[in-house]
Amino acid sequence: MIPNFYKILFASLLSSVTTIAFSQNTHTDTTKTKSDTTRTIKKSSFKIGVDFVNNNVFMGRTDTTITPVITPNFKYTLKSGLYFSGSLDFVTNRKTKKLDGGNVAMGYDFDLTDDLSGGVSFTKLFFSKTSTQVNSAISSTVNANLDYDINDIITPSISVDYNINKQGVNNDINLNLGLSHDFIAEGVFGDKDIVLISPMVVANTGTQNFYDGYIQRKNLKNAKRAAAQTTLLNAYYASLSEFKVLDYEYSVPMEYKTGKIIFHFTPTYAIAENQFKSAAVVKALGLSAQSSVFYFEIGVALKF
Repeated sequence: MIPNFYKILFASLLSSVTTIAFSQNTHTDTTKTKSDTTRTIKKSSFKIGVDFVNNNVFMGRTDTTITPVITPNFKYTLKSGLYFSGSLDFVTNRKTKKLDGGNVAMGYDFDLTDDLSGGVSFTKLFFSKTSTQVNSAISSTVNANLDYDINDIITPSISVDYNINKQGVNNDINLNLGLSHDFIAEGVFGDKDIVLISPMVVANTGTQNFYDGYIQRKNLKNAKRAAAQTTLLNAYYASLSEFKVLDYEYSVPMEYKTGKIIFHFTPTYAIAENQFKSAAVVKALGLSAQSSVFYFEIGVALKF
């Protein structure tokens, strides 16, 4: 049985997305790659691809071990902007149980003007019982986003996520602010190819109850420890529901598109904020408290 909350949420989203979809004629496809945002698309499309990230990082947080993930994915987009997508996560450095999770999503991408675009979506996430991905406590996410191109000079963006976490973990809300600029070159290696480089900086803010869920999954919350450590940890747990800066991310998405083939590569440097600072307790818990982390994503897709 699906909880009433999910029924109401899904029905409301479907109603609003369907209404908007039939009142618009164009959309911008912003999933995974950015070259599609350089032009208006007026036809349905299907995209299938596979991505590899060398370490799973969420809001600047990582697991205690490096978690490389291969993600096959697809997206079907109607010409109205309504889309459906899905993916699977395979953790490559495990001997068994490599399938670690996945998601299915429904959303709508739209253009309000030539320079102002946005989207709304609902994503249902799945994680295995043994998953230790930092975001594995998240059950589903509602997202809304906008970006505005200012004279082809700079593009500020804003994205809001409401994360519905699993039972026993409080929900989260995140506000993400970004700035980017697109460098576009056409006909680099052929008459119809496109190279797109989009340096960007993003500040991720919000609550971090998901990390409480991660600690529970690691079976660390009820471990025996000294009274002083327990006092520090209880104060930390209480702070997870406070709205704070979570991390700053500096990335340079790069993309090459030729015909139906899209290659992309995104290196990212994340600086985590408001993590647990007591080195002694972090060591006792066996947590990861890196102040910064570098990771990258690489992938290829076919779009029809």
